[in-house]
Amino acid sequence: MQRGNGLKFRLIIGLVMAAIAYFSYMGKSQENPLTGEHQKVSLSTEEEVALGLQSAPRMAQEYGGLYPDQQVQNQVSAVGNKLVRVFNEELAARGITNPYKFNFYVLRDGQTVNAFALPGGQVFITVGLLSRLKSEDQLAGVLGHEIGHVIHRHSSEQMAKTEFYQGLAGAATASAGDLGAGQIASYVANMKLMKYGRDDELESDEFGVHYMINAGYNPQAMVEVMEILAEASGGDMDRDDFNSTHPSPANRVTRIREHIAKYGK
Repeated sequence: MQRGNGLKFRLIIGLVMAAIAYFSYMGKSQENPLTGEHQKVSLSTEEEVALGLQSAPRMAQEYGGLYPDQQVQNQVSAVGNKLVRVFNEELAARGITNPYKFNFYVLRDGQTVNAFALPGGQVFITVGLLSRLKSEDQLAGVLGHEIGHVIHRHSSEQMAKTEFYQGLAGAATASAGDLGAGQIASYVANMKLMKYGRDDELESDEFGVHYMINAGYNPQAMVEVMEILAEASGGDMDRDDFNSTHPSPANRVTRIREHIAKYGK
């Protein structure tokens, strides 16, 4: 009898925890001031900017600091700022001010092939990736993609989703009273977040293509970037999407070509 009462109590606790996670997540709805999307996000735009600025020095340290050639830094900043300027001009025509202040940095790490954006507009590219690029158009493709992550508030969305799924995983663990069940729940939660990550990558690819075109860059260079990234990761253009936060390069190329046809008219 006591065992039955214990199970009932755990189920109630689990349901309460799940309900708290759900209503907390639903309460994080905001309209993106730049895209008009209704999103579940953990931070305001002001908090995103503050978090990005506070995190930027530490992130740079993780990659060996900034690349010491100021001319290279200026060249990368010029390309990134050109894309942002074109986007901001479109916003201004709609009476919208961009709350994000973008900065572009080249990181000293020559081994890692990567680019990423922090919330609020801090964008980084490693010299390991930059050295593989063969044109300004390709650089614009990389930076346009990262700008897209900021504009679409993907980091803040991911924070909200992570909190939600961690809450559900905790509820499952509390209900089962079993570590194995909790581990399975965490695995399922991580798989779900990976799917969101792939969707974010595709959305940022579209943004990058759109504003490459509007800024006068050749959008075909984005396809070339996918080939460079595939080569850097072993040359597999068709690897399985399932266990990855990024879509396969081949999948991304197909979608990029669709965006080029859409925005290049």
